Amino acid sequence: MKQLPLILSSLSLIGVAILFGMKTKDQKKSRQVITTKDSTGKEITLSATRIAYVDIDTLEAHYDYFKKKKSEFEARQKNIDGELERMANALQNEYIALQKKAQKGELSQSEGEAAQQKLMQKQQDLEIKRQSMGNKYLKDQEDFNKEIHDNLHAYIEKYNEEKGYDYILSYSKDGSILFANQDLDITNDIVKGMNEEKFTPKKNTKDTLTQK
Repeated sequence: MKQLPLILSSLSLIGVAILFGMKTKDQKKSRQVITTKDSTGKEITLSATRIAYVDIDTLEAHYDYFKKKKSEFEARQKNIDGELERMANALQNEYIALQKKAQKGELSQSEGEAAQQKLMQKQQDLEIKRQSMGNKYLKDQEDFNKEIHDNLHAYIEKYNEEKGYDYILSYSKDGSILFANQDLDITNDIVKGMNEEKFTPKKNTKDTLTQK
C-alpha cells in the first residue's frame, strides 16, 4: 500500500482559490474608501476590497481535530500494512513448505497440482483484500478531506459575519501565491476559534475511520 497521501491536499493545492467571499449588512461601516479621478478628471469614490487569507500549512499543524484524525489514519494504515504483511509471509511460508514436500517426493502429482491451485487462489484472495482495504482507506480519507473542507468553510462563514471580508483566500508554500502580506493573515484567529469550539460539521456523520 502506498504511504499515507497528504490529508487536506484538496485545500493545500487551491492556492489563490477563494475559500469564502461575502458582503454583510454591517460591512459598509468598516470599509475603507478611496477617492480617485476618472479619465475626465472627475473625482470618483471607490470602496476598498477587504481581503484576508488562511495559511493551510499552519492550519494543518495546529487544528486539533485535524491532528487527531491524521494520527488515527496513520495508525490505521500501519495496522493494514501489518495485517497484509503477515498474510503475505504466511502464504510465502506455505509455498516453501510445499516445495520441500515436492522435492522429497511426499506429494503425488494430483496432490501437488491441487496444493498449487490452492496457493494460487490464496494469492488472488490476498490481492483482492489488499485492493479492497486500500480502496476503503482512500475513500475514507477523501471523505475526511471533504469534512475538513466543509468544516473550514462553515466556520469562516460564521467568522466573517462580524469581520465583513469580501474575500478570504487560502495560502500554502507550494501554492500559486508567491507572496502574502502577514498583516492579512487570519489563520491564528481561525485555528483558535475552531479549537475552542471543537468545531465539527453540523451534521452527525458516521466516523469514517471505523474499520468494517
